[in-house]
Amino acid sequence: MTNTAVSARPFGMRDKFGYLCGDLANDFTFIFAASYLMKFYTNVLGVPAAMVGVLFLVARCVDAFTDVGMGRLVDTMNPAKDGRFRPWLRRMAIPLFIINICMYFYPAAGLSYGMKIVYMFVTYLLWGSVCYTAANIPYGSMASVITGDPGERTSLSTFRSLGAMFAAIPISVISPLILFREENGAQVVVPERYTLLAAIYGGLAMLFYLLCYKLTTERIQLPTKKAEKGAGFFTLIGKLLKNRALLAIIGAALAMLLCQLLSQSMNIYLYTDYFNSAKLLSVASLAAFIPMLVMAPVARKLSDRFGKKECSIVGVAIAAFFYGLLFVLHTESATVFIVLTLLASIGMGFFNMVIWAFITDIIDYQEVLTGSRDDGTIYAIYSFSRKLGQALAGGIGGFALGAVGYVSVQAGQPAVQQSAQTLRGIYNILTLAPAIGYVVVLLLLVLVYPLGKKQVEANVAALRARRAQADTDAAL
Repeated sequence: MTNTAVSARPFGMRDKFGYLCGDLANDFTFIFAASYLMKFYTNVLGVPAAMVGVLFLVARCVDAFTDVGMGRLVDTMNPAKDGRFRPWLRRMAIPLFIINICMYFYPAAGLSYGMKIVYMFVTYLLWGSVCYTAANIPYGSMASVITGDPGERTSLSTFRSLGAMFAAIPISVISPLILFREENGAQVVVPERYTLLAAIYGGLAMLFYLLCYKLTTERIQLPTKKAEKGAGFFTLIGKLLKNRALLAIIGAALAMLLCQLLSQSMNIYLYTDYFNSAKLLSVASLAAFIPMLVMAPVARKLSDRFGKKECSIVGVAIAAFFYGLLFVLHTESATVFIVLTLLASIGMGFFNMVIWAFITDIIDYQEVLTGSRDDGTIYAIYSFSRKLGQALAGGIGGFALGAVGYVSVQAGQPAVQQSAQTLRGIYNILTLAPAIGYVVVLLLLVLVYPLGKKQVEANVAALRARRAQADTDAAL
């Protein structure tokens, strides 16, 4: 059975905006968790940072099964009348809203230490490994069935990245002004405001999931996959992991997410403790989005002319350079730090905009190599790698905070002035780790990832010819 296109309205701005809404929904909860959840655990619940790191790493072990399991589920289930992937957005919108509030329930600070740990594990796993997975995996897989055109898929990737940015702006810029107040010259968490913001962001996520469901159209019907005799789940995974492009992008995603999410989770400590200003965190977060806005209108044009891989290599090299420069300078000026991280963000702007189009290229590459199309499973493996990057960022961040001597203080207790050695350690983590991480991404793109501009175009042409021949054969 071959993939077929269904009769539907032409691809256009409605699909792009609808797809933007999907990642806007994803990131209202995901970015809030990546940026502020560890602070909630350490400074509201009073749990040691190292234990938070354990939670994040355990959760990613669970995700290894739930992410890929969800990918296989959407590949093998018979589609509903409204599509194979879209129905999951309406199914999971309300459960995600509820569990997002539960995860930041500030009265949990009054529990015993053992019950706090149980509360953390249960709510975090229900949010990330169950509910978020059940919405995000189908959402990400949708791009390959909304359109088959490479340029239009790049547009979807760009709009998806814009959706993430539009969620990140209020979370990164407004949240610090709400979550903290100054007390005796120190920045102190206001616990009840965590729960309030979680409800607001969760409600917005629910709304935008439903908009994504309403505005997008699945134009390409994929056949329901049948399990081959003697070919089990792990056999399929083994085949997919022989895909050189998939392995390279998984490695790049791990390194990139480690850089970005480590920065998101640690920035709050840098600005509230090292620079001693939550307001500066808002300024820095807002400045970081400028490169994305500049890059959005030109991402597809650059991709069409030079290639996604080729442009991404240049951008990653720029980012690695400026983070390395920050590490060497060890500046005490927040202005210098913000400016140089802004320049690094310009370097990463293109790669962030088109990263999701890399995945659709890899799905095509897998079909060229094997004749089998596994959209949901390939996206799920990639999604798991991103979650693993999130976990490593949270885990390493938690362990690193403990290693540099960061003192956790439960809400309501007197603020603690961190030692000079601890503050230097926080700065070093936030500059050296991204510099190394982006060098790793650069090497993977240059030396391992095979899908340059010419290869992508060749794969698209091969699949078009194969499907045209299949349609001809079916008509005979």
